[in-house]
Amino acid sequence: MELLQLHYFITVARLEHVTEAARSLHVTQSSLSKTIQRLEEDLGVLLFDRTGGKLRLNASGRIFLRRAERALLELDQGRQEVRERSGLEQSTLKLAVTAASALPAILRRYREKMPDVQFHVQMLATQDMIMQLQRGEVDLCLSSPPIQDEDMECQIVYSDPILVAVPEGHRLADRKSIALSELSEEWFVGVKRGFGTRDLVDAVCQSVGFAPQYVYEGDEPARLSALVEAGIGIAFIPGTARNPREKIHYLTVEDCELAREIALLSHKNRYISKAAMAFREVVLQYFQEAQQQEDASQT
Repeated sequence: MELLQLHYFITVARLEHVTEAARSLHVTQSSLSKTIQRLEEDLGVLLFDRTGGKLRLNASGRIFLRRAERALLELDQGRQEVRERSGLEQSTLKLAVTAASALPAILRRYREKMPDVQFHVQMLATQDMIMQLQRGEVDLCLSSPPIQDEDMECQIVYSDPILVAVPEGHRLADRKSIALSELSEEWFVGVKRGFGTRDLVDAVCQSVGFAPQYVYEGDEPARLSALVEAGIGIAFIPGTARNPREKIHYLTVEDCELAREIALLSHKNRYISKAAMAFREVVLQYFQEAQQQEDASQT
């Protein structure tokens, strides 16, 4: 069994399409097919069901895929670790996030601390984020809600209060706080179902007897403030996304605990690079200061 066979197998298994896999690997389709066949001959079992020219990973293939991914990842992690310790590995950081409102400030601090590190950030749906972390394609994730999994280290770093944002001139603009039940007749702008904050807010509102009426549902949380400012509707916005320069008033929710938890995720069995450890330190310090400021404002 060769490493090349494992690499080719993983690519085909993930895509379940020989032509696309060959294109991705920059090899001919016939060469790729022969390599997969030799691997199956070495193992003595078929890894794919072949029907009508299509491939489907079978039960044996799914078992072998988990092991093959782990084996290649361990080798890659080992290469990264020894090269980093020898000063040969360029410092890089790969992030996936579902909670991005505080990210610009965090990345600014990180760049000041680690100016030579190259980083790449992806805003992903929760399941895609988990998959990439499990495969070792990202180093860390900043997630809301937290994800509990036996292979993941989930460290809750902040409880982010969710505020009610209303435009200037709104009937509630002179208030500092409000009970959720008072919002039952309001029109809202928000993100689509499936976003952690949206699902949390909807569930809490249902618990007090109403379902928010949305006139806008999108997939760009940063756009909500502009829509509120334009008077399209009011919104539930995390405290970390509050912008004091906007013509918006923010009200706290007074009759229930409405906050999202932000967590830093890493894989328990992955090598944590110096770049990733530095990012963890920046995140913890940033949210510790945010918590201190929030506590001070309440006293």
